[in-house]
Amino acid sequence: MLTVGRRRTARLAAAALASGLLAMGTVAGAGSAVADGGAAPAAGGPLATLGALGHYETATIHDGNGSKQVPAVLLDLSVKDGGKLSAYCIDINRETDTGAAYQETAWNQSVLAANPDAGKVEWVLQNAYPKVDDLTQLGNEAGVKGLSQLDAEAGTQVAIWTYSDHVNVTADNANAEKLAKYLIAAAAQQNASEPGPSLTVAPAVVSGKSGSKLGPVTVHTNGSSAQVSLSSTAPAGVKLVDSSGKPVTTATDGEQLYVDVPAGTAAGSTTVQVQSTTTVPVGRAFNGTLRGAEAQTLILAGSSASTVSSAATATWAMQGPIPAVAASVDCAKSGVDLTSTNAGDQPFTYTVGGKQYTVAPGKSQTVLVPETEGKTYSIAVTGSNGFSKTFTGLLNCKVTGSGGAVASPTTSASAAPAPSAASGGTNLAETGSSSATPVIAGVAVLLVVVGGGTVFFLRKRKAGSVG
Repeated sequence: MLTVGRRRTARLAAAALASGLLAMGTVAGAGSAVADGGAAPAAGGPLATLGALGHYETATIHDGNGSKQVPAVLLDLSVKDGGKLSAYCIDINRETDTGAAYQETAWNQSVLAANPDAGKVEWVLQNAYPKVDDLTQLGNEAGVKGLSQLDAEAGTQVAIWTYSDHVNVTADNANAEKLAKYLIAAAAQQNASEPGPSLTVAPAVVSGKSGSKLGPVTVHTNGSSAQVSLSSTAPAGVKLVDSSGKPVTTATDGEQLYVDVPAGTAAGSTTVQVQSTTTVPVGRAFNGTLRGAEAQTLILAGSSASTVSSAATATWAMQGPIPAVAASVDCAKSGVDLTSTNAGDQPFTYTVGGKQYTVAPGKSQTVLVPETEGKTYSIAVTGSNGFSKTFTGLLNCKVTGSGGAVASPTTSASAAPAPSAASGGTNLAETGSSSATPVIAGVAVLLVVVGGGTVFFLRKRKAGSVG
């Protein structure tokens, strides 16, 4: 359930709020593991901040405990380095608030990991609002006359919840409910594929001896190319090169990069920095953290041109154990996988969770660290030659309190429609205002301080009514 503040009652107010949120800083997403004090090399794509909630329609969850009303709305996010995103919720009973930070992640590191209907959620996104932003077209397909933007948002969200949470939920607005039923029935016959990442690199860490090329680090992006470089603290002589050994400043999808370390270079490390401006694919999952607490998972519905980035760490030495340790959320096993590789000439011994492990030269090892669903984690790794690294994050792998049967996929449509052609542009909707929804000022908002953070609780408000 959302506990975010209302989105803009005026454009200037929203702009001021977004600026303030970005100034507060952000935290890494649940699907990533963050090394001590540095970048999040396992993460990729945009880091975005959730904006305030504005006009919305509502939906009702029906379960054995009665019913609960929630807002059904398209959410706005601001990308840290530039750009705008819009997204729907795919975790109806988990809370979040304005200012929560979100990181793009793969489905297998999110609440979609074990969901057999994840492909149906993707199909809805590709064939509903805002991907299809012609409301007349969408209304005609669903048999709805006078479909408004808020109707479209609510109907799309309810259809998504039906397959993401397997919850019995209905839209409170008649037009929105009719659209939702149409989309639910149509999606039942579909199974769309997970979209690729906007930008990521793999592996997140590499290591090797001085006098060799460390890697490869492979770039994966949906953009035409990405800017690549080493951090400014890289030692003199250390270069970023391609597979032929030529220095590079750009890379395309699938291109392999290497860190060329001259012989005799003292033990050290550097960061491979990758950045691109692109549109994030519709259907990418976004895990969130809320000042160290849980936050509902979102799924992308639209993107402007946004600045996305990723990074990998390269470590070298002349002799001894030369470890590379990375962490990634393993939703299938409810924990975090720690993968340790030893590129040195001596064994690498390390300790995690009170247990000791040894990786032989030229070998690698993966250890699962069990963690608690919905909780933050901090995994400290210590090892040979003073090695020390801590990985932190949040395990959000399961939807909470599904509470009820899947809504019945019945509709007047006799068959699934053909996928609708999206209109031109960025697919990012201007949510919260339309010709059918006047801007209403002076909305009262109840501010409640919880755990040092301000949470905005929602009251029901229908489109065009005074709250």
